[in-house]
Amino acid sequence: MQIDAAKCVGCGQCRPFCTMGVIQYTRNLKGTKVHCYVAEDECVDCGICYRAKVCPTDALNQPIHGWPRSIRGTFSNPLAEHKETRVPGRGTEEMKTNDITARYKRGYAGMAAEMGRPGTGSRLRDAEKVFKALAKLGVEFETNNPLTGLLIDKQTGEMNPEVLNEKVLSAIIEMIVPLDQVISVLGTMEQVAQEIDTVFSIDLVARVDEDLSVPTAKIMAENNKWISMNGKTNLGLGRLQVKGAAAQ
Repeated sequence: MQIDAAKCVGCGQCRPFCTMGVIQYTRNLKGTKVHCYVAEDECVDCGICYRAKVCPTDALNQPIHGWPRSIRGTFSNPLAEHKETRVPGRGTEEMKTNDITARYKRGYAGMAAEMGRPGTGSRLRDAEKVFKALAKLGVEFETNNPLTGLLIDKQTGEMNPEVLNEKVLSAIIEMIVPLDQVISVLGTMEQVAQEIDTVFSIDLVARVDEDLSVPTAKIMAENNKWISMNGKTNLGLGRLQVKGAAAQ
């Protein structure tokens, strides 16, 4: 995002809409006029301040960037669609749809490392650190995830070096893990999280068993691991894939 200093009157109405808090005040060389400016290297090109249409002088401008800067917008702008997945924003189907879509089969868990949300963003070099740590365990990275598409070597977790300095609103690494490997993968993510310079969250999901118990919840309890149960299954997508649990 850019701000035309000649048009800007320094009202600051755009600042609350910046997801990264990188719209700042400055004065001209004579010190006679205050205007806003964007610290562009920290901007994730989400476009929220621009779409809010709060600038009274139309001073905000969203330029079209070339590669690799262009990936900031596709990962950060909820209206931008990834051509690989045809899904907007972070470009991956929500893990919470699992009990409708049966995306993760019985005996397996879906796990994810989420970086940058809320309000801090993430450089993709942090994502590469996580990719490399997980690759050593031989996990299966979700192929229909645009972040996976930036890998140049799935065996080592190495990403395209051109993108490492790019900053996005949030980045999610998704993988499919056998249930008996959940704890080892969790331990690796907990360890690499100490090297990540942003907010780091771990997601864990599995299909509900026929008795409506959650296998991953049992695994976490047996290993004295804390979890925050978060049921977000959207019944509007179809019928639950569990016998005896009729969709409402």
